[in-house]
Amino acid sequence: MELLSNLALGFATAGTLENLFYCFLGVLLGTLIGVLPGIGPLATIAMLLPITYRLSEPTTALIMLSGIYYGAQYGGSTTAILVNLPGESSSVVTTLDGYQMARQGRAGPALAIAAIGSFFAGTVATIMLAAFAPPLSEIAFKFGPAEYFSLMVLGLIAAVVLAHGSVIKALAMVLFGLLLGMIGTDVNSGVARFSFDIPELTDGVEFAAVAMGMFGFAEIILNLEQKEDRDVVAKKITGLMPTAADMKAAFPAMVRGTALGSALGILPGGGATLSAFASYALEKKLSKTPELFGKGAIAGVAGPESANNAGAQMSFVPMLTLGLPTNAVMALMIAAMMIHNIQPGPQVMTSNPTLFWGLIVSMWIGNLMLLVLNLPMVGLWIKLLTVPYRILYPAILLFCCIGAYSVNNNTFDVLMTIPFAILGYVFKKLDCEPAPMLLGFVLGKLMEEYLRRAMTISRGDPMVFLTRPLSATLLGIAALLLVVILLPAVSKKREEAFEGED
Repeated sequence: MELLSNLALGFATAGTLENLFYCFLGVLLGTLIGVLPGIGPLATIAMLLPITYRLSEPTTALIMLSGIYYGAQYGGSTTAILVNLPGESSSVVTTLDGYQMARQGRAGPALAIAAIGSFFAGTVATIMLAAFAPPLSEIAFKFGPAEYFSLMVLGLIAAVVLAHGSVIKALAMVLFGLLLGMIGTDVNSGVARFSFDIPELTDGVEFAAVAMGMFGFAEIILNLEQKEDRDVVAKKITGLMPTAADMKAAFPAMVRGTALGSALGILPGGGATLSAFASYALEKKLSKTPELFGKGAIAGVAGPESANNAGAQMSFVPMLTLGLPTNAVMALMIAAMMIHNIQPGPQVMTSNPTLFWGLIVSMWIGNLMLLVLNLPMVGLWIKLLTVPYRILYPAILLFCCIGAYSVNNNTFDVLMTIPFAILGYVFKKLDCEPAPMLLGFVLGKLMEEYLRRAMTISRGDPMVFLTRPLSATLLGIAALLLVVILLPAVSKKREEAFEGED
């Protein structure tokens, strides 16, 4: 009964004209950036983050930003199927069978199955989010400073384990992020640290400058190295609706993809991309005709597309209930909450129920909007693929600069994007994934705060992290994860699992 009243509150919040408009704007932008290769949800949310500060309600801002994230999962499938070019990293797997279906003249059913699977997964994930979030929040209230510190350590280690490439590099990126988070004024002593006598750094490095430089600008520089080669589909797409046989083959894959994506989405470092790859591997293993995969198997489209949407939406669970970002996009969401003076964590549900339930309900509304947007407007999305990069990239750069400036009305923040853009480019060239660095940067200040609180309560005894059962368990899991992943056999299997993503 309580759940129904909470959902009614959510519908009342998400159903306002303003929130519906920004939900639509978010999913529209998400689809757009999913369709256009080279511009991911991370860079887009980083660009729009400062603008959300001007919105009257934090709920409205989060509704729009979350719409961009799960909307990008829909948009990415369109180019993956029609042009063999994944607009979003989680759509890489969709190219394997989606494009083959398009070549066989079955682009319509492939696009429809991708949209229906995403809607089904989004709906189920929203229901699970509404059902599981309250109990998790209740458990989280039992957490003290020591438990929160240990949970964040586990989150960062899990992000390292599930990051692409070398574990050592990912660990180094996390540590670099933690060090960046220490720049500014010490909370206890009030003394400026690592600011190099630069007055603008006494408040720390601006999050928008880091995010835009590392993800927005660096991504554009990398894309400029690539040859602009897009074989845009010219012929009209007909026969959108899948047949009964298509649905029969696709539905079990949708169910399995949704379940797998929901489970992996909750894990730190999981999310849409990992869910899609895991789903494809599972479908191929369970199929009676695995030889058809890569040649136009509809289950190879339905499973990953359902999994990536479920994974994207379920990653909101730890962010909303524990204040723990499971991926870089969720780190941006936490930053958005902090911009609006909302402390992420279990208290969000009790102190700001309209935000919590309004955001959850808006996800279902957004998925419904996406279903309507994606199928009838396929022609428009294809036309957008013809926009030259020489027009697209300068516009993005300008928008990034305006966004960085608007946070504090300070040109220093715009200038700060330059070193981070160079760093982001160098890191990419060295195969160092920047996402763990962003997680370390966001969690750094919170970790320091909880560490100091725990040490103050225990009167300087570090054993407090091991004598409290829950804290010791979390640290034990983190240590076990790190040891296991460094084992040669496990490390080799991990490399093989991520091989297909490159």
